[in-house]
Amino acid sequence: MTSETAPIIHVQGLRTQFGQHVVHDNLDLTVMPGEIMALIGGSGSGKTTLLRQIIGLDSPAQGTVQVFGQDIHRAGSADLQGLRNRWGMLFQHGALFSALTVFDNVAQPMRELRNLSETLIRDAVLLKLHMVGITPDDAIKMPSDLSGGMVKRVALARALVLEPELLFLDEPTAGLDPHLSDSFVELIHSLHQAMRLTVIMVTHDLDTIFALSTQIAVLSDKRVIAKGSAQEVLAVQHPFIQEYFMGARGRRAQQAMHTNA
Repeated sequence: MTSETAPIIHVQGLRTQFGQHVVHDNLDLTVMPGEIMALIGGSGSGKTTLLRQIIGLDSPAQGTVQVFGQDIHRAGSADLQGLRNRWGMLFQHGALFSALTVFDNVAQPMRELRNLSETLIRDAVLLKLHMVGITPDDAIKMPSDLSGGMVKRVALARALVLEPELLFLDEPTAGLDPHLSDSFVELIHSLHQAMRLTVIMVTHDLDTIFALSTQIAVLSDKRVIAKGSAQEVLAVQHPFIQEYFMGARGRRAQQAMHTNA
């Protein structure tokens, strides 16, 4: 397969178990280049656990997780670091270092490489901050001086500073009011196109799902029960899907999607 047709992420036969509690059982998932994949599911369905296994923080009991064609759980330390340099991660609450300025937070991944000049780091950091709408005056601020929306934008700049091919988002619009949520979704959409990113996001926000995702993977019954476009997933006759998408909030989000289309 060419790089355009090979999966960016390929999860096969995944089983996750904590003691006697089974979270995933024979779970399969494929993410192709350029997709914006939303991982959704009820509480306890293992969305965040799956994300942690894809980025190598947790290991499954069985099964394989391949990222960029490499088994993430069998990669050596050098290969694993090489893979991590090819993706960025936006954590739910930003996870900025409270003792570092905005600039230094974004610069941190570049400085960890230990082979880049401060001039190059400065230019790259200011460019990424500009791309997410953060000014040079804001760059000298501390995280405690930022609004929730600005924290998200700074954390996104940090996730993108190494020019990744793959971006992970954990509840990207959590804690934002509707206006800030809409503008953040628009920002991610524009960056997805400009940087040719593949995006995987864990979210429960229906507006974000319909506005941003090109593919939806639904976790229930310890596996992926449906995967496809919003229309394809909505056509699946499963109790969780009908309850999740066909309630009042789901119908409003669908209506907004059709209105904005």
